[in-house]
Amino acid sequence: MKVRYNAPVVLTFTLLAVAVQVLGTLTGNTSTQLFAAAPPSFHPPYAIQYLGLVTHPLGHAGWSHLFGNFMLVLLLGPLLEERHGSWPLLQMMLITALVTGLCNALFFDTYLVGASGIVFMFILLGSMSNFRRGEIPLTFVLVAVIFLGRELVNIFQLDEVSQFAHIAGGLMGAGFGFARARGAAIELPPLPELPEEPAQVGVKPR
Repeated sequence: MKVRYNAPVVLTFTLLAVAVQVLGTLTGNTSTQLFAAAPPSFHPPYAIQYLGLVTHPLGHAGWSHLFGNFMLVLLLGPLLEERHGSWPLLQMMLITALVTGLCNALFFDTYLVGASGIVFMFILLGSMSNFRRGEIPLTFVLVAVIFLGRELVNIFQLDEVSQFAHIAGGLMGAGFGFARARGAAIELPPLPELPEEPAQVGVKPR
């Protein structure tokens, strides 16, 4: 019996986040800011700030923040990766990170770190697993009310949690779930396959 790397996208995402957190611990979280989605005062010469729009899910405020997020990532991610495929799931994660990063940069004056937006995308996407055309799963309604409703209430609390990223991630997950269930093609075209070498045909000399 051997250990299998069963969910390459989810596991690689987890390992990268752990590596970023280890580096952040060693540098007093100074390095973590390099992966954060920055506030709107962008400086064009510093391209690293623009990379933060998609890399901010890798950075976390501490180990408890990381453990809380990746407990759910590792619980839901492999199931979603098996159902939707590695490449489509990676696209959904990148799009969710970009949307939450852009919105944070445009409308808020704080840095954004953490995979909670992707976690909420996973939660709502997973609740759409038994969606049928013309029907809305009751489980989806309950999950949306419980998780997104709680975040709407928590918006009025003064804390360091980005409820906006949670809500945006949940809406992205719901949108992805509906789109894929209805047969909409949200994934990029498949990578081209290498052409096969033509078979050599022997010709007898005359």
